Amino acid sequence: MYKLFFQLVFTRMDPEQAHHLAFRWIRLAARIPVLRTFAAAALAPRHEELRTEAFGLRMHGPFGLAAGFDKNAVAIDGMAMLGFDHIEIGTVTGEPQPGNPKKRLFRLVADRALINRMGFNNEGSAAVARRLAARTPVFRTVVGVNIGKTKAVPEAEAVGDYVKSTERLAAHADYLVVNVSSPNTPGLRDLQATEALRPLLTAVREAADRTVPGRRVPLLVKIAPDLADEDIDAVADLAVELGLDGIIATNTTIAREGLGLASPPSLTKETGGLSGAPLKERSLAVLSRLYARVGDRITLVGVGGIESAEDAWQRILAGATLVQGYSAFVYEGPFYARAIHKGLAARLAASPYATLADAVGARTRKAAQ
Repeated sequence: MYKLFFQLVFTRMDPEQAHHLAFRWIRLAARIPVLRTFAAAALAPRHEELRTEAFGLRMHGPFGLAAGFDKNAVAIDGMAMLGFDHIEIGTVTGEPQPGNPKKRLFRLVADRALINRMGFNNEGSAAVARRLAARTPVFRTVVGVNIGKTKAVPEAEAVGDYVKSTERLAAHADYLVVNVSSPNTPGLRDLQATEALRPLLTAVREAADRTVPGRRVPLLVKIAPDLADEDIDAVADLAVELGLDGIIATNTTIAREGLGLASPPSLTKETGGLSGAPLKERSLAVLSRLYARVGDRITLVGVGGIESAEDAWQRILAGATLVQGYSAFVYEGPFYARAIHKGLAARLAASPYATLADAVGARTRKAAQ
């Protein structure tokens, strides 16, 4: 039914307008007690065998919502109602900003993909912190906060901008993510170079510890799929050296060649980050390389092109403790997370692994033998 609705209604709307419309419906449903109870029962059934622990946090399962959908922390309960085991809000910047000029979001329906050049449009870390502080949760879920650089802040002052967001948001985050991999903020990806990344991550870690002295807030970094293999290795080594809690692989790609895109050039030539099914192979390769480098010393989160339970299962076998989706949610609709959970439970039951944790990295370890 959703696919028919998507074809008849959403494809006739501007993608960003369709996103806001769907977002309003989700938020509204989560405010109505009876409706949200029935919706959660239908869309978020729990599978005990999928219970997951990552960086000291317990979750109902391994499947979460990637950053970008809920930039301002306004629909956490709504997304938990739909079955996501953790919700990563943001990207949040130090100062509020409108993002890039519209039109800035494009559907590549033939490729089950999106191109966005949103530009970190959000209300800023102070406003988001106030909202998180005032929140009374309806559903128990893990909330990650993804932080990025304000566009107007020079690269030389980026560390201070991230620290400002950390000081405001760390107390309200179950985990923090340093986003240095969006292609839509000029100069941001330059921060992935280890000589820039080291002082940035060190400063954010110190700010989180200073702000929340009674709790160690897990810290992760999100990287791009476009990094060269040697740069992936360098980030992995730095993460181990600094004692990071996790790496998220991967953000969107600026690549277009070699992805077998079927959409017309009028769409594929749009600038911005490409997400969805075409990113699947590269994101999986980056994840496998990271796990081969870091093993179980750091928690890995797989994201990029996860459309089905089989995609999620392959990320787990490659080394991901957690997996995330976003673009496929646009195409699959409200039963997306339910289908992922049901399929993962079936695959685990048919596998030689006693627990989901046993399956993490199994294929990568076997390939290394």
